[in-house]
Amino acid sequence: MSEEIQAASDVTFKRVMLKISGEALMGDQGFGLHPPTVERIAREVQSVQELGVEICMVIGGGNIFRGLQGSAQGMERTTADYMGMLATVMNALAMQSSLESLGIHTRVISAITMNEVAEPYIRRRAVRHLEKKRVCIFAAGTGNPYFTTDTAAALRANEMACEAIFMGKNGVDGVYDKDPKKYPDAKRYDVVSYDDVLQKRLGVMDASAIALTRDNNLPIIVFSLDEPGGFKGILAGKGTHTRVQG
Repeated sequence: MSEEIQAASDVTFKRVMLKISGEALMGDQGFGLHPPTVERIAREVQSVQELGVEICMVIGGGNIFRGLQGSAQGMERTTADYMGMLATVMNALAMQSSLESLGIHTRVISAITMNEVAEPYIRRRAVRHLEKKRVCIFAAGTGNPYFTTDTAAALRANEMACEAIFMGKNGVDGVYDKDPKKYPDAKRYDVVSYDDVLQKRLGVMDASAIALTRDNNLPIIVFSLDEPGGFKGILAGKGTHTRVQG
């Protein structure tokens, strides 16, 4: 058996959703995109894609604009949320550019129609892209205000028949009982239930997204994006992470 075939047989999932925040793309900057950081994450995706894993992505827009914060500062909520959706399209295009520079065929698929820069969301077409080993980046959330990119990731993951959602976090290698950045005695969960995440408000995803994953028995793997090779390692059953499941 060749090394490539052996590696593909060792991974635990064949199709996954990778959800990352917009803030993950800004590196040490306080705002915007940091191209070397985008490239580093793209290489993480490349390492997994080379195993034969089919990859979907959803990227937040908080590094450019966050609708909820805009609303809190007096902006009308629906308008603010649409602005946040447009920010996710910018991040998706940046990630697409970086992935394609590595030779990975990528499609940006937007829930808001903008034919000049992205494909419209058509489920069967998106599934076909995945079957052809193209990375699909779902942008503009669900296309509706009042829904976060967490909910968009859970929705698209279910529609694409993903086997798990991988939540890449900055500076945190799993789910803790309290903020490990503030409390040195915080304890990490190896496994935690959907209901505990909701009841204890553990902050993995918003409540709508957790409910959607729970109702469809879709596991969530929470890991650190800061660990080189972490995404690939966890797919092979190694590395520090927390699994959210029923």
